[in-house]
Amino acid sequence: MGIVSIKENTGTPKYKQIIASIEDAIINGTLKKGDKLPSLNSVKNQYALSRDTVLYAFNELKIRGIVQSVVGKGYYVVSEDIGVSQKIFLLFDELNSFKEDLYNSFLAALGENVQVDIFFHHFNPDVFNKLIHDNVGEYSHYVIMPANLKDTENFINHLPADKVYILDQTHKGLSRYPSVHQNFKKNIYQGLTEGLSQIKKYNKILLLFADKKQPEGIKEGFEMFCSHHKFQFEIINDLVGRVFSKDELYMLLDDRDLIRVIKQLKEDHLKIAKDVGIISVNDSLLKEIVEGGITTISTDFNLMGKRLAQMILNNEFAQIENPNNLIVRKSL
Repeated sequence: MGIVSIKENTGTPKYKQIIASIEDAIINGTLKKGDKLPSLNSVKNQYALSRDTVLYAFNELKIRGIVQSVVGKGYYVVSEDIGVSQKIFLLFDELNSFKEDLYNSFLAALGENVQVDIFFHHFNPDVFNKLIHDNVGEYSHYVIMPANLKDTENFINHLPADKVYILDQTHKGLSRYPSVHQNFKKNIYQGLTEGLSQIKKYNKILLLFADKKQPEGIKEGFEMFCSHHKFQFEIINDLVGRVFSKDELYMLLDDRDLIRVIKQLKEDHLKIAKDVGIISVNDSLLKEIVEGGITTISTDFNLMGKRLAQMILNNEFAQIENPNNLIVRKSL
């Protein structure tokens, strides 16, 4: 008997019988990693099936990561782990401590039978485009963190629309896709407003903002807060040559800049909170501990990962704004 076996009048769709036959062949050792599957045409002709039926079955195995297609040659077994029910493409901008929390929460909520392959575009549009282009049709779901890259919808449109989820940042061009995202403008404005009584102790607020990496909404929310409450403010690109003065408040978006500022303040004999205030964006264990605690405006990354996993498992379409909070510690 061949690898694929089809029975009539069983009530089981024929594409599912093809999948089950190949899974059984892997379990009993008839098919091993590297082996070639029967051709589409041979299965089609043997059982008088439509080519689409056979192709659908093979593609289901492909997006689970069990087989892989080679142009002009056919399909080959690339994994013997048939327990994988879904295979997810996860594209992050970069990895840091809070993104790691998101990732771990996402994996835990998905369960054991889901494979997640993680990639990074590092804010490079060419890398972003290539990673998507090279993986079209290879996964059951695609989770995309577009960051602040322009025209990402043009690249994402190459993916099956019902398989795409947007994470963290979104915009009008991506409104057709389900998402778990932050409203950066609102979150920064509200977070700063919650800390208004402490912020009033400082004469000037400075935002360290890197245009290539940071969400534009952060700058917009910051400017709106400062204008509304008539604060003197400045938006700077880097700390090179910066001389720190008393009664300044720094809003920092990058953990490396946070460490640099703390180090420089110590060297200048300036006291955190008393002389110079610090608010950081995105909470982490480090910020709970360093210098007695750093005040943060942060979303709940664990909740973001968990909610995203639930949407995928339940095949749910939703556009969810993840909650955000001001956490006041000793740096303010």
